[in-house]
Amino acid sequence: MFKLFGVKDFFNIALMIICVAVGSAFAAPDGDEKSIKAFMEAAKVFQHPRCVNCHASGDGPTQGDDNHQHLFGVKRGPTDRGVGGYTCKSCHQAQNIAAIPGESDWRMAPKPMSWGKATAAEICRRITDKTKNGNREPSGVALHIENDALVIWAWQPGDNRSPPPLSHDRFVSVLQTWTKNGAKCPE
Repeated sequence: MFKLFGVKDFFNIALMIICVAVGSAFAAPDGDEKSIKAFMEAAKVFQHPRCVNCHASGDGPTQGDDNHQHLFGVKRGPTDRGVGGYTCKSCHQAQNIAAIPGESDWRMAPKPMSWGKATAAEICRRITDKTKNGNREPSGVALHIENDALVIWAWQPGDNRSPPPLSHDRFVSVLQTWTKNGAKCPE
């Protein structure tokens, strides 16, 4: 009636337990983990000079791949478009012209959305803070990044300026993964 387990049976059961334990360790990450992993990939773009130059933390933009202070002492101004005779549109036209980058609405990011050389966690907290991000849900931030012409310009910067390390499509996809999994921020 009852069959006693042999050594082979115990070995098979032990092997099965080990496989389940190892499988659990390598299981797909939960939503929080997926979200944080996606944001960390997106942070490579947020921390790239094409973003940091306009999201500069000071009173004026930076420029170049080394984020040096903008020439001529350009300042942010009350509308994030420069001051006096030094407005952004004084030099930046609707498209790149020689060494001067351009897009139709050239401007700095609003002061509350400045982050300069912030960590990924600091950037994440800033872009998810509705009091700083234009009252946007994280999905609205992702839509802004997907559709804003000045953001898109970063992938065709011209004049030997390096584009961000992810393609624009990949960046948008990563941000969608981040938002769909709860828009969690790394610590």
